[in-house]
This record gives sequence, structure tokens and C-alpha cells, in this order.
Amino acid sequence: MTEYAGTVHMTGRRVAIVASRFNESVTRRLVEGALDALRKHGGASDQADVVWVPGAWELPAATRALLATERYDAIVALGAVIRGETPHFDFVAGEASRGLADAGADFDVPIGFGLLTTDTMEQAEERSGGSHGNKGWDATLAALEMIDLFERLRARES
Repeated sequence: MTEYAGTVHMTGRRVAIVASRFNESVTRRLVEGALDALRKHGGASDQADVVWVPGAWELPAATRALLATERYDAIVALGAVIRGETPHFDFVAGEASRGLADAGADFDVPIGFGLLTTDTMEQAEERSGGSHGNKGWDATLAALEMIDLFERLRARES
């Protein structure tokens, strides 16, 4: 039996962070967490781009456009969809999630999933640097680990 796992580092990597401006007080903190994770794992400012989109709905389209450039080893998608009084939450959260998953599968590139889906603004704040950590940081670490894992698996095939 052989086991495979990726390691977290930025050596030779290029990452795009796609962030929603909607609920910007939360998403700015998610972006800060993502950039901090990149820096703490050896990343330089020229290894990452930050792309802002209007809302979570637009995350998949921007992700696909970035992946089509073939410049990035991973995308980190960040946003915050907070439940309201209408079913709008369910459509936006579900379709944005599906769209990001489809983009990752179609392009065979890791997508760090940092789209918060919470019931309240308080919950979103707790997950963007509060008592529940920073999910922008977490999504970035997952993306970096998956880049390395994909490389290891591809090397095994050849």
C-alpha cells in the first residue's frame, strides 16, 4: 500500500483569490486571512492575484475565466452568503457552490472553498477571524495542499 498526501507551500506556485464584495466587511477579512496564509507558507506578492466580483453568484464565472488563462495552480474562492427571509440564500449558496465544484472538476485544478453560508452576520464574523478562525486561511491551506497532492499523483502516473 502506498499513501499520498500533499504538503503546504508556495514554492513555484501561483494562486488567484476570487472574492465577493457583497458582505465586504466579512470578505475583506477572509481575503486578509488567505493572503496571510500564502505569506506564512513562503508566498511572495507576485505569486497571488486578488480578483473582486460583485457577489457569490459571480464566483464560479470569474473562477472559470481565471482557470482558462492557465496561469494559476489553484483558485481560492471567498464569499459570505447570509440567510435572509427569502429563499434567495438557497439559490445563491447552492449554485455558487456547485459552480465552483464544476469549475475545479472541469479544469482539474484545486479550488479552495471559502464561501461562508451562515444564518447570521455574527456567525460570518466568527468565521472570518473570530472564535471559529478564518476560513479564508483554511481554504488557502486546503488549496495549497491539493496543488502538491495533484502534482504527486501526476508524477506517479508518469
